[in-house]
Amino acid sequence: MPASTPPSSKDLIASSAGWVAVLLNLVPGLGTGYIYQRRWKAYWICSLITTSWFVLGAVLAGEATLAAEQQNQRIGLAGLLLVAVVTAVEAGLATKRARQS
Repeated sequence: MPASTPPSSKDLIASSAGWVAVLLNLVPGLGTGYIYQRRWKAYWICSLITTSWFVLGAVLAGEATLAAEQQNQRIGLAGLLLVAVVTAVEAGLATKRARQS
């Protein structure tokens, strides 16, 4: 019995359900859809961006007044929502591209 070759990364992405990858990237907003698609480089880039965003928010909130703290929280949430939307769209497009090729 000959050994089978492992599937390529394009095959893995094409065989994944695009809606699941989109939903996993959108709901937690931390790139978990990339884990589902086994796209480790994209996952680590997303993790680096969200971690940097959290650290930047913590540093800027160090000496903030109550009004400034509330504004920082809104900006922080907006940034995380932006990351979630961008990664969700990108995961869906990656699935579409992999299926077309």
